[in-house]
Amino acid sequence: MRSLIDAIYRGTAALGAACFVAVLVMILYQLGGQALPYTPRAADEFAGYFMGASAFLALADTLRSGNHIQVRLLVDLLAAGPRRVLAWLAWTLSTGLAAWVAWYFARMTWVSIELNELSAGLIAIPMWIPQAAMSWGAIVFMIAFLDVGVSAWRAHTSPDAGLIPEGGRGD
Repeated sequence: MRSLIDAIYRGTAALGAACFVAVLVMILYQLGGQALPYTPRAADEFAGYFMGASAFLALADTLRSGNHIQVRLLVDLLAAGPRRVLAWLAWTLSTGLAAWVAWYFARMTWVSIELNELSAGLIAIPMWIPQAAMSWGAIVFMIAFLDVGVSAWRAHTSPDAGLIPEGGRGD
């Protein structure tokens, strides 16, 4: 099960990276197209879709690899006991927020499918396509938070213990 979950994290990160490269391609197409005899259309719209997808698809892998930004100014001043309580409180709130975002995005995608919603840009595409990428990224992000909590619970440690980069306290 561990290898499957890690493969999902790596897969969504790779998709996120591919979407980020697609943002670059769309921008270069828009800029380079100015020299062509026609005007490139809707590249900015597609760049926006790819940007949203890249951000959400990469969240889970960055969380599990400890690459999320951690503001630890207050936490590092606390003793071990209160620090652990605060870490569990932060994990609970973060997991709840991630679950809400995943549910909301999945519901938004489903409503777009039901209503056959199309984009309002020059190229009308079904809105569920870009929304599905964001939904999948949000769902996997929620799974990553649950994974962090379960791993910490089993190890009898705090949820942020495995998320601090090697050699430091998150500095």
